[in-house]
Amino acid sequence: MDRRDFLKTSLASSMVLGAPAFAADKKTSNVQYQLRGTDVYGKPLDLKEYLGRTVLVSFFTFDCTVCSHDLKLMRDFYLRNVKKKFVLLGVNIDQNKKDLDEYNDATTLAYPKDQRFPTVWRFAPGHQDNFGSLGSTPTHFVLNPKHQLMFKRDGAFLPEDWDNLWLSLP
Repeated sequence: MDRRDFLKTSLASSMVLGAPAFAADKKTSNVQYQLRGTDVYGKPLDLKEYLGRTVLVSFFTFDCTVCSHDLKLMRDFYLRNVKKKFVLLGVNIDQNKKDLDEYNDATTLAYPKDQRFPTVWRFAPGHQDNFGSLGSTPTHFVLNPKHQLMFKRDGAFLPEDWDNLWLSLP
């Protein structure tokens, strides 16, 4: 039995026994998260469009080395799993929109269109979300298909986070 099969079996066993499969804050696990805004291309974005899909919402800044590393790995995960009802959403938290514009220009040149994921600026007029204040940069939220918190990671995504994310997909 390889690691992935073992993890799937363990996850299924924990669900049958009623044990929590992911380490989520019980106070927020039943909250239905919301996010509305305009993406970097001017298109309206609403998290509700992605109901029924597992969503990774990543809050990042342009100049954060950890963010850049995580986003590279997340982009790869996104490409491999987009057909499994997985969505990656980026939320830029730079105070200055110019920094987001520079990031967007660089990613537009560096990645083909099918490798880009929706990104919004948290400080844009009209932006709304209920993710609250962030403890660190980056901060990642993994939401189930009902947009309830499965787990949250302050800082870099850890190896077990990738396993938990992968196991959450249908």
